Amino acid sequence: MILKTWLLEGLRLNVSNMYDYEERLFKEGYSLIGGCDEAGRGPLAGPVFAACVILDRNQKIEGLNDSKQLTEKKRNQLYDEIIKKAKSYGIAFVSEQVIDQINIYQASRLAMMNAIKEMAFTPDFVLTDAMPLPDIEAPFLSIIKGDTLSASIAAASILAKVSRDRYMEKLSLDFPEYGFEKHKGYPTKQHVDAIHSHGILPIHRKTYDPIKSMLKKQMAFDFEKE
Repeated sequence: MILKTWLLEGLRLNVSNMYDYEERLFKEGYSLIGGCDEAGRGPLAGPVFAACVILDRNQKIEGLNDSKQLTEKKRNQLYDEIIKKAKSYGIAFVSEQVIDQINIYQASRLAMMNAIKEMAFTPDFVLTDAMPLPDIEAPFLSIIKGDTLSASIAAASILAKVSRDRYMEKLSLDFPEYGFEKHKGYPTKQHVDAIHSHGILPIHRKTYDPIKSMLKKQMAFDFEKE
């Protein structure tokens, strides 16, 4: 949905605290403001997660910020507080197979839209972290570095990040030699070394390097053998 220009420009003013976007929208008559963000664009393995959160205007949560800027302990504390105090939230993920089929950008967008569908209340306005959502019914605003500027987006980034981290920690029980509980699928030296030593797993993203290059080399080798 297209926003009126005056509202769009007004919302892009500099903010002085994490609740400025939400407060401006409350004054414009919106009451269910959802913040959306994703976690897991960069990893070589596992799904991308997304969350959407409608915060309670009367229960401010202190310490909200981009999940990547918080310690694991602080993220977990805020996760519990967000779950407890939010008016509504939804969490969803898109698998590594779908990521390979439609690309990570489209998969991240799909995860956000699915997260909105999981909510008990549908937002009447959506704020996103640099991700346009033209297919949703509500008006939206895509904010660059939104997880550092909007409390709702920051809350969503925390739910998405913690949910994905916990998912990868469970996967580490099935594949202990890969160390997913430590790097969560990101391309660390430990992870890349494990791939070279133990091979590519079904949960690895086949369109990501170095996995993509390894598969090409294997295909070339198999072709030469024939």
